[in-house]
Amino acid sequence: MFKNVVTDVFFDLDHTLWDFEKNSALTFDKIFQENNIEIALPDFLEVYIPANFAFWKLFREGKITKEALRYQRLKSVFDDLSYSVGDETIHKLSEDYIAHLSSFNHLFPNAMSILDYLKPKYKLHIITNGFQEVQSKKLKNSNIHSYFDQIIDSEMAGVKKPDPIIFKLALDRAKARPETSLMIGDSLEADILGAQAVGYHALHFNAHQGPKHDFCEIIDDLHEIKSLL
Repeated sequence: MFKNVVTDVFFDLDHTLWDFEKNSALTFDKIFQENNIEIALPDFLEVYIPANFAFWKLFREGKITKEALRYQRLKSVFDDLSYSVGDETIHKLSEDYIAHLSSFNHLFPNAMSILDYLKPKYKLHIITNGFQEVQSKKLKNSNIHSYFDQIIDSEMAGVKKPDPIIFKLALDRAKARPETSLMIGDSLEADILGAQAVGYHALHFNAHQGPKHDFCEIIDDLHEIKSLL
């Protein structure tokens, strides 16, 4: 579908190549044990995962700060679960979470093989809303940093996806044109619609088993990229 059209492939990182939910769960398991948080991890994650998405949406829209995101996503979940945790412990957990998150480096199935397949054929790049110090560690510790020519993050750009500025910055840094660029990501709002608004082609990795749509091609497994590129 995109063969003979695309020269540059831009990937989102979390929830697209790097298995955020799996690595996040392992991180919470570790820091809960270290900080004597006596709460069942499945019960915590059931509330935390949607809460984290909601707070990230607020952060993406510029409605809360990075510090508020990191504090409130934990505070709100403990409150919902009626588990008493003081602010000092919440701040400690927040710091420990960031410190340890990038030490777990599970990728989505077929992530490495698809990067091996694409690397000789296309220029590969990352566009991520994650925080620079964390995303850099994730890429390096999971041994995929070397696949990418340009790594654009929201702190560098000063805005977050879907703001067109970050997609235009990525094109400038990659010396690429939108009509020959493809964005692959899990978020319909941030990755797909954001990239399409600037003129990119887009491919939606349906990591969350969301509803079908007609905005672009949808894949459920990264290996499906081989039939399109």
